[in-house]
Amino acid sequence: MAVSLWRARLASSLVANLTNSLRRFSSETNAHNAREAMMNQMMYSDINSRIGSCMPLSSMRIGTIIHNIELNPGQGGKLVRAAGTCAKILKEPTSKYCLIQLPTGVKKMIDSRCRATVGTVSNPSHGDKKLRKAGQSRWLGRRPVVRGVAMNPVDHPHGGGEGKSKSSGRWGKGSRTPWGKPTKSGFKTGPLKRRK
Repeated sequence: MAVSLWRARLASSLVANLTNSLRRFSSETNAHNAREAMMNQMMYSDINSRIGSCMPLSSMRIGTIIHNIELNPGQGGKLVRAAGTCAKILKEPTSKYCLIQLPTGVKKMIDSRCRATVGTVSNPSHGDKKLRKAGQSRWLGRRPVVRGVAMNPVDHPHGGGEGKSKSSGRWGKGSRTPWGKPTKSGFKTGPLKRRK
């Protein structure tokens, strides 16, 4: 009698333990599956909304704010890299080219295979910073700009003359570079092409 009672108790405790472990295992796997499903959803749901992700323009949507844009595929970012700047995709990049509005307002067609980074460049208040003194400009490596009119004739073609004269010497000449080439009237200063 006692043995049969002991066997019944043992069997019932084994069954209880087994059901508890099954319940625990199923809840853990459900939680694990739910966690994986959530991660997959977050990963693939809206990749465009993830700021800082770099991808080709063809995989972005219309209206996406971007920066650090390539001009040729694989060349590296060339456009919209200054502090606080951003560009905007105006047309759906389904064709070979994508229409982008640059910070200047210019609309530019760029190859859809070119990559760009989602979001805006940081430090938008960079342009608002005022330099306290002239030396601070020198710390940044910027040298002073002196007008040619304020120089002597040996230093610049605009130099010399009495008072604020706009022409140097007796026979006044037009605006010139420091090396004497005319700067106006469409004068070509580049290397001359060989004529055939």
